[in-house]
Amino acid sequence: MIQTRKQGILFGIIMSYAMAYGMEVYNMAIKMGFSLQLGGFSNMTNIVFWEALKEASYMALFVFLFSNLWGNRIGAGFAARHCDPQKDHPYFCQLMRQGGTVAVMCPTMSLVASILFNVILAGAPWVELPAIWVGTVMKNFPMAFFRNFFAAAPFSHWLFSRLCH
Repeated sequence: MIQTRKQGILFGIIMSYAMAYGMEVYNMAIKMGFSLQLGGFSNMTNIVFWEALKEASYMALFVFLFSNLWGNRIGAGFAARHCDPQKDHPYFCQLMRQGGTVAVMCPTMSLVASILFNVILAGAPWVELPAIWVGTVMKNFPMAFFRNFFAAAPFSHWLFSRLCH
C-alpha cells in the first residue's frame, strides 16, 4: 500500500515502465511484421525485446508525466463514480481505477506515439493525424487494457511490495 509521496513516485515509475515496455514490445512486433506472418506473434524473435527497450526508455517518461498530470486523477474520478469503498470490495475499486486510467492514458499515449512515430519521424502529413490517432487507439486499447489488468499492475504491485515492505 502506498503511504508516502516518495512511495507514490516509486510506484508510478515502476508502473510507467511496466506499461511502456509491454506496449512497445507489442507495437515493435507489429512494426516488424510479425503479426502478418503465418503463425503471427509466435514467430517473434528476441530483437523485438531490445528494440522495444530502447523505445520504452523514453516513452515511459511520457507515461509518467501524463499519468501524473491527468491520467491518475481522471482514473480516480472514474472509480469514485463507479464504486463505493464503504460497500464494494477494495479490489473492485482498484480495478475501476485501473480501467478509468487506461481509458484516459491509452488515447493520450496513442496521440504521443502518433505524433512522434508517424508524423515527426515517418513524415506523415499533420492533416492525417486524426485518422492516424484513431487507428493507433484502436490497435492499442485492447492490449493496453489487458496488459494493465493482467501484467503491468500485478507486476508493479509485486515489485513495489518487495522494495517497500
